[in-house]
Amino acid sequence: MRNHPTIVRAVLCVAALALLLADVAPAQTKSSPSGTATFTVTAVGKKEGAPPISKDDVQFSVGKDRKQIGDWKKGDQLFLAILIDNSIDTGAGGQWDYLREFIQSQPPSTHIAVGYLQNNTAMIAQDFTQNHELAAKALRLPMGIGALGSSPYLATLDMLKRWPDTGVQRSILLITSGIDYFRGQGFGPFSPDLDSVISRAQRQNTNIWTIYYPSASHRGHSYFLANNAQINIDKLSQSTGAESYFLGVNTPVSIKPYLEELNTHLNNQYLLTFAGGGGAKGKFQSVKVKTELADVEFFTPSAVWLPPGS
Repeated sequence: MRNHPTIVRAVLCVAALALLLADVAPAQTKSSPSGTATFTVTAVGKKEGAPPISKDDVQFSVGKDRKQIGDWKKGDQLFLAILIDNSIDTGAGGQWDYLREFIQSQPPSTHIAVGYLQNNTAMIAQDFTQNHELAAKALRLPMGIGALGSSPYLATLDMLKRWPDTGVQRSILLITSGIDYFRGQGFGPFSPDLDSVISRAQRQNTNIWTIYYPSASHRGHSYFLANNAQINIDKLSQSTGAESYFLGVNTPVSIKPYLEELNTHLNNQYLLTFAGGGGAKGKFQSVKVKTELADVEFFTPSAVWLPPGS
């Protein structure tokens, strides 16, 4: 299955072109008041999680300038999309009991959606719901070889562009090999669509957590391809204020420890709001969040979107 019929390739090309030509404005979001920006900060402590953190415990900088924090609070609702790359090995289904446990362990305030990535799009099996049992029932085996030929980055971008009008705190759990079968490997170390996904996620305050699972194809077990793919998904997660989980390029023995750690992170998130405008068109701005509390660090996006304003 290394080569696909011409007609299939043509369909995929059209799909990708439609994604790239789509409106680049971020989805509607119930966000902060005009003249402010809000982003998610994940507090990371010891294994049991970080202690409660108040605004007085935090130092915040925009670029090189120290800034005052307008608001620092726990979010009242999380919107979490679980996206599964349909081209990963079907053996991943053996891990789904752990994924079901993770879904059902989320608090009632968490809205969960489940989707499968194929043909450069996110096919939604379950829209956002607070019925976690219903979300867990949407899990099925990935297609494996029959779904090769797609880009997990274009498909994730499709999900971001179609994200409904929700609260400001958002996360994606992306389970993928990270291999871009649509673009091929002629683009160097990073997928040409990676930066588009990152900037879109930063605009929409979406953390993208990734779990590596090998591709179904023999080619996908190439050390070079798998290692290169892990570099991509690691950059995707770190740039959006999240974490990537993998242990070498082999099939994980169990994803349960990853999900347990992710659960701890999701329970230790804060929304930081500050005054700032991005000029006439808006702009991205680097930020730093620090604390003097012992054994505590923060995950933050590499840049935050400042909406248009003075």
